[in-house]
Amino acid sequence: MPYTELPDYSDAERIERSKSFYDAIKTRRTCRYFTDDTIARTVIENAILAAGTAPNGANHQPWHFAVIETPDKKKALRAAAEEEERAFYQSKGSYQWLEALAPLGTDADKPFLEIAPYLIVIFGQRKGGMNPGEMKQNYYVNESVGIANGLLITALHDAGLATLTHTPNPMKFLNKLCERPAHEKPMMILAVGKPAPDATIPVHATIKKPLDQIASWL
Repeated sequence: MPYTELPDYSDAERIERSKSFYDAIKTRRTCRYFTDDTIARTVIENAILAAGTAPNGANHQPWHFAVIETPDKKKALRAAAEEEERAFYQSKGSYQWLEALAPLGTDADKPFLEIAPYLIVIFGQRKGGMNPGEMKQNYYVNESVGIANGLLITALHDAGLATLTHTPNPMKFLNKLCERPAHEKPMMILAVGKPAPDATIPVHATIKKPLDQIASWL
């Protein structure tokens, strides 16, 4: 089919739009303090649909987004995640890793997993395909899901919602909790909601590398 949906902007328009987008997205911050205010489910659905437009291997779309909103499920997830986190902070985490995390002030206590109105658990599907029930080999799963996660976070930020990426290790407990098959790999928990009125951000997290450190022109 013809590709006719992309607007034909002038250079000046492209520059302005790219700058406007940067100005908007640079306000995105990882938030650890949420309210329990209700968020319309349609907002989450639209953000997931946006994530589902991500480029991916062979267009197999190797992802599943399990949305947790019930208190009992969130409580169970928090208990399991904090068990893994305690092990990490007490013995499993290397000195270098813990040193890198120190400026962010993180620890094994994760109350946001119960407070945030939504937890989205993102799974990568090693097997699947275009149609329900297929078990074909999927390709570039990690890369595809990573791009989809970026779009999901961006869409939620654009809707005025705060997010937190959380990756307890290991995460296999999420398959049972979310009733997902063993061939799916849990890759991330995304807490979503409104930031608490007294939410703070570590100064360390606001430091971003300049363009000359993240890009080169050849």
